[in-house]
Amino acid sequence: MSEKMLPMREALRIALREEMLRDERVFVMGEEVGQWQGTHKVTRGLLEEFGAKRVRDTPISEMAIAGAAVGAAMMGLRPVAEMMTLNFAFLALDAIVNHAAKIHYMFDGQFRVPLVIRAATGWGNQATATHSHTPEPIFAHFPGLYVGCPSNPADAKGMLKAAIRDENPVLFTEFIALYPKPGPVPDDEDYIVPIGKADVKREGKHVTIVSFGSGVDWSLHAADELAKDGVECEVIDMRWLRPLDMNTVFESFKKTNRCVVVEESLPMYSFGSEIAAQIQENMFDYMDAPVKRVSAMDVPLPYARDIELMALPNADKVVAAVKEVL
Repeated sequence: MSEKMLPMREALRIALREEMLRDERVFVMGEEVGQWQGTHKVTRGLLEEFGAKRVRDTPISEMAIAGAAVGAAMMGLRPVAEMMTLNFAFLALDAIVNHAAKIHYMFDGQFRVPLVIRAATGWGNQATATHSHTPEPIFAHFPGLYVGCPSNPADAKGMLKAAIRDENPVLFTEFIALYPKPGPVPDDEDYIVPIGKADVKREGKHVTIVSFGSGVDWSLHAADELAKDGVECEVIDMRWLRPLDMNTVFESFKKTNRCVVVEESLPMYSFGSEIAAQIQENMFDYMDAPVKRVSAMDVPLPYARDIELMALPNADKVVAAVKEVL
């Protein structure tokens, strides 16, 4: 399989284009996705190629976007709805959580809602508190809604294509800091990353590091630094917060007996809390140390650059956490 070096935003654009060519039911909708090419340029060129019927600019109303997408999906289309940031999706919680996630159950299987809601997430270079948090775990709380969080361009392409083809509603989040980062992307129209499957990004034997999204970058950099001192970390990219592939984590933990969880999200009621709880419940006999969590500080993200970075995780904080559990 041939590959191309592409930034994540381009890998996502290619995934959208390929799926729109493959299935005429797929269409894109959202704020500025057409004439302005998308806030983060993921929908660049799609309006010119597919026209306004399949690339639809919407009002600045997240509830209208999500509500229209749910209705379109129920009637047999496969909408891919874009929101500028995941923080704004709070305005559409009713449509996403009470409708998209529950209609298949509430209607006893008579309706499906095969939609994807794409949203940028994570800190955005002094975008301040209302634009910069990483609230994916809030959405992953609800059964019936899949939540995907790619950490690299190849996974972004394969995961988005899988999400569009699936019969269930998917919240698909894209980390702002990762949009420009390049990586090898398979040049294959049927390249798919299975929903609900984690990936071991680096093998090791001393500590398991579990993360997703931009946290994977910090974890891999930390693993490189720790390897200089003879500490071999196994880095697991969860990729999907729901379904959550704990079997991959458990198999790694049986080998390492120690775990650090890394996330850009806030620490309270979090992804890290869930991973730690499941390890404690299922792997207690293998534990040689408490699970250590690395997350953003429990504050609204500040505007000032230095304080913003202070409040966020980084590779140095991951290194310190690994040394603590050792």
